[in-house]
Amino acid sequence: MGVLLADAGWTLWPRLRTVVRMGHDHGHAHGSGVRHRGRLALVLALSVTVLVVEAVVGWLTGSLALLADAGHVLGDSIGVAMALAAITVAQLGRPGSRRSFGYHRTEVLAAGLNGLLLLVLAAWIGWRAVERLGDPQDLEAGPVLAAGAVGLAVNVVGLLLLRRGATESLNVRGAYLEVLGDALGSVAVIVSAVVVLATGWTRADAVASLLIAAFIVPRAASLLRDVADVLLEGTPAGVDLEELRAHILAAPGVVDVHDLHVWTITSGMPVMSAHVVVDGSVTAMGEAHQVLDRLSECLSEHFDVEHSTFQIEPLGHADSEKDHVHH
Repeated sequence: MGVLLADAGWTLWPRLRTVVRMGHDHGHAHGSGVRHRGRLALVLALSVTVLVVEAVVGWLTGSLALLADAGHVLGDSIGVAMALAAITVAQLGRPGSRRSFGYHRTEVLAAGLNGLLLLVLAAWIGWRAVERLGDPQDLEAGPVLAAGAVGLAVNVVGLLLLRRGATESLNVRGAYLEVLGDALGSVAVIVSAVVVLATGWTRADAVASLLIAAFIVPRAASLLRDVADVLLEGTPAGVDLEELRAHILAAPGVVDVHDLHVWTITSGMPVMSAHVVVDGSVTAMGEAHQVLDRLSECLSEHFDVEHSTFQIEPLGHADSEKDHVHH
């Protein structure tokens, strides 16, 4: 926690303007995706295995659905690789004078590139599927069914590995959604192969390809929306700004709060700043520390905000700020 004592007229300590106090151990300092890096690496290895199997079998059998799912897995594998790279960069890039929060935003940028890549893949798959609907081709459905089953089994393992991390990290969530889409794609491949085996209707393969494209689009859009929220410094989804304001106002000695902002540096790293107006009982540094302790305790109990800065102001300071602006 940090507190800025804002009023040159206060007789605290000569020329003292800031007091910084750390209220928590910043456990998110390297981004919440770091502890899931090993699982991401394992999921990447599994995804590459599925990619090779589906690409080879799809090429040999002429299955567009299998090739489309292989392309989908390729995009997802690149996304997981970017997530791993971004987490590593965020961990190694220490804060400095030019980047006071280090390189944590690389995780968000990687997630954005991942979402764009998924949209491009969806467009390509849809285009090829429409072509195949107009010009159906023969298909060896047996190997396609086997490859789809292998892909589904591996994707289920990946989902189990990433399920917990998906609630803690934007990039891990992106990887989880990608593996989920891969699993649904494998289901579509299996169903289309069964239809071809049972009825001989080879257009089922193209229909499955369209479904795979449809799986990708909403996931990519959701990921891009989350990235936009972070880059636009929107209030984190788990923080109710009015509830936070009410908790601050309920602290003894606090009479008002303004310029309250909560945003996210990267997933799992929310930041807050606020101007807190205190009553006449706060006239020295000791009382200011007491107010800060109360606010710190409140936030630690009710909100997951690890890095906060409070500017403590006496009554009437807002009016003097306006006068300074006008002059």
